[in-house]
Amino acid sequence: MFKRLATILLSVLPAAAFAEAAPAPGAPSAISQILFLGGFVLIFYFLVWRPQSKRAKEHKALIGGLSKGDEVLVNGGLAGRIVRIKDDFVVLEIADGVEAKVQKLAITAMLPKGTLKDI
Repeated sequence: MFKRLATILLSVLPAAAFAEAAPAPGAPSAISQILFLGGFVLIFYFLVWRPQSKRAKEHKALIGGLSKGDEVLVNGGLAGRIVRIKDDFVVLEIADGVEAKVQKLAITAMLPKGTLKDI
C-alpha cells in the first residue's frame, strides 16, 4: 500500500513541478501613482480645504465688521441687537431691557435691519 501511494505521489509531483503559475499582474507604474496622488490632492483641495477657507474668511470679515446697532444671529439661535462691543465679547439686547453677553466668534450671521421687529 505504501508503494502504491508513493507511486501515485511520484507521478503527480513532476506534473506539479512543471506547471507554471499565471504571471502576476505588474505593479502600477510610478507615473500612474503620481497621477493618482495628484488627483486625490486636487479633490481634497476643491472639496474640503478651499470651501472651508472661504467660509473662515467670510466669518472673519463678518466679525470684523460688527458695529453697535447691528442685528445678529448667534450659534444657539439667539437673535439680538448689538448694544456694546468689547475685545472678544458682544453685549446683545435680546428683548426690551434684557441683555446677554456672547463671544464674537459665536455670531453666525448678520440680519437685515428691522428683522427683530418682524419676529
